[in-house]
Amino acid sequence: MNSTAVSLPVPRVPVRRERLQDNEVLGHKRVRLAAPRGYCAGVDRAVITVEKALDRYGAPVYVRKQIVHNIHVVRELEARGVIFVEEVDEVPEGAHVVFSAHGVSPAVVEAASDRGLQAIDASCPLVTKVHREAKRFARDDYQILLVGHEGHEEVEGTAGEAPDNVTIVNNPDEAATVEVDDPSKLVWLSQTTLSVDETMETVRRLRERFPNLQDPPSDDICYATQNRQVAIKKVAHGSDLVIVVGSANSSNSVRLVEVALEYGAKAAYRVDYADEVRQEWLDGVETVGITSGASVPDVLVQQLLDELADAGYADVEEVRTAEEDLIFSLPKELRGEGEPRGGRAGAAA
Repeated sequence: MNSTAVSLPVPRVPVRRERLQDNEVLGHKRVRLAAPRGYCAGVDRAVITVEKALDRYGAPVYVRKQIVHNIHVVRELEARGVIFVEEVDEVPEGAHVVFSAHGVSPAVVEAASDRGLQAIDASCPLVTKVHREAKRFARDDYQILLVGHEGHEEVEGTAGEAPDNVTIVNNPDEAATVEVDDPSKLVWLSQTTLSVDETMETVRRLRERFPNLQDPPSDDICYATQNRQVAIKKVAHGSDLVIVVGSANSSNSVRLVEVALEYGAKAAYRVDYADEVRQEWLDGVETVGITSGASVPDVLVQQLLDELADAGYADVEEVRTAEEDLIFSLPKELRGEGEPRGGRAGAAA
């Protein structure tokens, strides 16, 4: 069977624009670099999983959906022999398939088993935690209000654990219209990569209507998402411009742009690559804030810093708001003797 590559944005052919100009501004040019930023532990684990699967089994290795939401990572893995597919029925019977960091529903697991696929689950353990919560509350006959973006892979996977019990709430406005069967048996869960502030506003509005709404046993929004939002809040204050490195389908990267604008940045943009920065963005700009989404390798941030240095922004101050040292164990299929964990630090600093 021929496999069809997952539907991705057409890769932009880099067109070498003129280098950014070092135009004069009234004050001192500087960069405020957010930390933590970039790879989180779940993303690092997922990427290492695919790399080790290639090393162990050889190409091709199939991956359902994008392993993480970053076009650079996807293209790099494609060059090594990874084939990304939309669904497991596109994978040849008996082949190795990796489930992405965003998690999958039981229906996907069953479909892979039915085809005799050698499945390796690279789901982020924090996403798996939300799956377990959904199953537990469904067993207790709770209606689950899942705060998240309908159609996002993570939301599809979580909802698939308890389809008869889950109702998706996309945003605070929907909290005013969502219908429930029994307000006394109601709990909320959330997608792990949302804006913390917007999620809490959604929950606040839900609780105004449903006072008995139960909280999840622990935070569903992951530590890395929260840490990156806290860091960009501090960086955004006083920044004339914030640039977020991350892909358009990365929920946490898009949220970082929104948070930056909400917390004082005069302008904020998202880019995949440094050469997408426009000269006019820098007009009159003294302070540039920089961060990156949780699926972004730090090499892309370094490229951006190099470009900005050419434009006079060579003074870089790191603004650190948290330390991250979490490392998740690799899937059991890929653990070698004496190698119970991933091979890199959990998050790029």
